[in-house]
Amino acid sequence: MNQLLKEIKLLQKSPVRRQVEARLREFSAFESKGAPEWFSELCFCILTANSKAATAINIQCELGSSGFKEHGEKELRQCILRNKHRFYNNKARFIVEARKHANVKEIVQQIVRESGEEGAREWLVRNVKGLGYKEASHFLRNVGYTSLAILDRHILGLMQQHGFISERPKSLNKKKYLGIEEKFRGIAKALGMSPAELDLYMWHMKTGKVLK
Repeated sequence: MNQLLKEIKLLQKSPVRRQVEARLREFSAFESKGAPEWFSELCFCILTANSKAATAINIQCELGSSGFKEHGEKELRQCILRNKHRFYNNKARFIVEARKHANVKEIVQQIVRESGEEGAREWLVRNVKGLGYKEASHFLRNVGYTSLAILDRHILGLMQQHGFISERPKSLNKKKYLGIEEKFRGIAKALGMSPAELDLYMWHMKTGKVLK
């Protein structure tokens, strides 16, 4: 068995498992949450691009679900800058532009019913400025969908380290993303878990944390 699989199996027998399971319950609870919470999570994922998740979490906590919808672009920019996010101008603009999709919960649930999670991701990438495949996958995972891979630098680094990919790509176009995602899904299948669960274990391996 590959060493990565062995290490994850050990984590499953450790206290980390409770943290992972608690986080997955938080994600699944989004089914019963309203449109403002879904939009807040969408903005959180816009903020995670080219930044640390912890920074985006701090901004989300400061603004709350209402702040993303109600604050002007200047106020958003000041908050993002105050939390030491480098791309405060673009992020504030992207959040304001995303407000035309404030009903993202309704949109995503409808698309998933018709075209699956992959179809919802395609819609997000095409229609929400600031989201690539990684960020769109991140959003869908955080609101309770489980079959997509969030290919950030931590996940790609572990996949390279353990021989699942030959190198960590400097950029990911759609073809590369989907190809590596299939390999990630293969690891999840071998472990008998969803890609959403696997992501949390692998993220913990690199950071020592189980963040969203």
